[in-house]
Amino acid sequence: MDEENENAAIEKVAHTIVKKVIRAAQEYYLNNVQKEEGKVLALLAVSYCVSELSQKDFHSILSFSEAEYTARNIQWTTCESFTVERGLQQIEEYISTWELHKSWLHCSEFLWEEDLQNSKKYHYRVLWSIPTRRKPIPLATASTYFVIEISKIKPVTLPVEVFFFLESSRLIHRPEQCRFREKWLKDIIENKIILRERLKLP
Repeated sequence: MDEENENAAIEKVAHTIVKKVIRAAQEYYLNNVQKEEGKVLALLAVSYCVSELSQKDFHSILSFSEAEYTARNIQWTTCESFTVERGLQQIEEYISTWELHKSWLHCSEFLWEEDLQNSKKYHYRVLWSIPTRRKPIPLATASTYFVIEISKIKPVTLPVEVFFFLESSRLIHRPEQCRFREKWLKDIIENKIILRERLKLP
């Protein structure tokens, strides 16, 4: 009887581990980044072999159609047609594809040009906030930084290279690979507000 209880306890712990890894693997797939790591996590959980049902769950994760989570993107301009103003317009066009609540407001601006040996990089910032009737001036904002790169060595008829990152993260996102999450902006703002409260800032 003790052995039976022990096996039941082990199986319960194993199921808990599996559920956690399922959530981690799903997050990777939903974000559409680091896909290979998501597959490794799922395969690791399958190796526990806790039950046939668990393996079926993971098989369904691995067989997710990427078409279901295809990142929304736009047709970026070619290198020869690029201008600073055109870059700003296209960033606005791209962020309009993000799944954000209508309460979010933003402003976009060009920051600077970076001249490198094989390319030029144009840096932009999009500043986000959620003003309310009670607090029309938000306590905190969240920034996303865009970089548009123009190659000096590739054909000028190719599209520009685009990537972006959030102010609190080193992770680089590419429009064709990333499904933007509203939670990323919320986390930045919430963390800033918590810090203000701890420091007792006005």
